[in-house]
Amino acid sequence: MISTDEVLSRGVTTILPTKEGLQALMQQRKITLYLGIDPTGNQLHLGHAVVLRKLQQFVELGHHVILLIGNGTVKIGDPTGKDKTRPMLTDEEIEKNFLTWKEQASTILDFSRIEIKRNGDWLDPLTFPQIVKLLATTTVQQLIERDMFQERIKNNQPIFAHEIMYPLLQGYDSVAMDVDLEIGGNDQTFNMMMGRQLLKQMKNKEKWVLGVPLLVGSDGRKMGKSLNNFISLTATPEDMYGKLMSIVDAVIFEYFELLTNVSAQEIAQMKVQVEEGKNPMEIKKKLAWVVTATFHSKEAADQAAQSFEATVQNKEMPAELAVLHMGQEKVNIYDIVLQSKTQESNSQARRVIEQGGVEIDREKITDPFAEIQLSGPKIVKIGKRHFFRVER
Repeated sequence: MISTDEVLSRGVTTILPTKEGLQALMQQRKITLYLGIDPTGNQLHLGHAVVLRKLQQFVELGHHVILLIGNGTVKIGDPTGKDKTRPMLTDEEIEKNFLTWKEQASTILDFSRIEIKRNGDWLDPLTFPQIVKLLATTTVQQLIERDMFQERIKNNQPIFAHEIMYPLLQGYDSVAMDVDLEIGGNDQTFNMMMGRQLLKQMKNKEKWVLGVPLLVGSDGRKMGKSLNNFISLTATPEDMYGKLMSIVDAVIFEYFELLTNVSAQEIAQMKVQVEEGKNPMEIKKKLAWVVTATFHSKEAADQAAQSFEATVQNKEMPAELAVLHMGQEKVNIYDIVLQSKTQESNSQARRVIEQGGVEIDREKITDPFAEIQLSGPKIVKIGKRHFFRVER
């Protein structure tokens, strides 16, 4: 079983006010903690897995864990990492996003041992005098200290009044639930500390804040869908394994620490092996297998490893090809890639073609709207691992 010390050390960037104080409290009694999510989208990736794994570790230690759905705060939209306000969502969109989110997160979280709450239950009924009282707990100067607001000020971009209320409303969640701890990505530290301030002011209670690092993308840059450097939790075993094999060597051990249960001692040993000249490819294969087995199964990871070795390393074509029926004799490459469902979005489908990632009968095509005749079947390769037989 994982230890309290490991939960508070591995994959943790910040514990405020002190790690020692939180550890002492957890040794005295079971604590109440939460992770808040604003379901603005419905696709989770390995970056989301870092904080979800940390939450599940507290479940395994037997603490009272709450997953808070921000159906109240999401209507405002936290501008973290953004240079403009987010669009507001309807209640129906929020709930639909969460149900999809929950299905994906169930590969990590044991929902039978987690309490789900929604902050709209206490934010929506707030009266005007209560909102004024909440606003009186802090100053405008404090609220606009956030780095993204400072960036907007510097770039002469607008900051809307409802946006600066977001940290206060998120902070009020801690008061409403009377928690001991909030966990989140380290980009949420400002908001989480607001909750600590409010809980101290309104209930004279200490609250701890635990921040986890943001997983970098497969190319070593900040993870983002626009950069196509993320790995979806819904990726097939072959896709997940293959994409993990494409990460830059510099992030291998960060991925080991944040996404696996491989011991710190074993990770340290692998680092030494690489420093002494071992090919990082072998270490990366272990990472790809462990992560794929975690989110799928050992059998799926074995099959994905075999497929990768055959189709990528040995450049063989799979014995069985998936068939795409296009329904017409003349089609363009873009439509073929879209129907293959190998890319996460339309823009990624276009990008993989323009970057030379698509071959028709072993001929590379870079024009998304180039047309081909399907007078007979064509063999299409998309990326390094996906092969299809395309027919009319």
